[in-house]
Amino acid sequence: MVISPKVVLGRNVKVQNNVSVYTGVVCEDDVFLGPSCVFTNVVNPRSAVVRRGFYITTRVCKGATIGANATIICGNDIGQYALIGAGSVVTKPVAPYALVVGAPARQVGWVSEFAHKLEFDNHGIAVCPESGQRYRLTDAGVERIS
Repeated sequence: MVISPKVVLGRNVKVQNNVSVYTGVVCEDDVFLGPSCVFTNVVNPRSAVVRRGFYITTRVCKGATIGANATIICGNDIGQYALIGAGSVVTKPVAPYALVVGAPARQVGWVSEFAHKLEFDNHGIAVCPESGQRYRLTDAGVERIS
């Protein structure tokens, strides 16, 4: 495991084995960092070009999950309760509650705060099967309504 200086880890952040988190990463409370996931902090690294002090910040918002072997390219914030699938390569910001997979990562759905895929009815409402929490799909994304 590599946790560089100036990394911010909130309360109850779970860091699994072989994770690499570099300067510039901010993880809010209740974030899960799966085995062997990695964060970059420079967009265009070169061995012969020193870019210390030019690190780009990446924020992982409350409750988000980063799956095993995922790579998060710096500057791409992860929204609250988003779920990044194993092996994904995140090259753009991820919306709250979004489920993204692949390389490059693409959104394939929405998840609840308990990480269940949400199935929306004709009115744009979904219910988490574990918690009973209700969610609404809007033009701006997903919001929890109860």
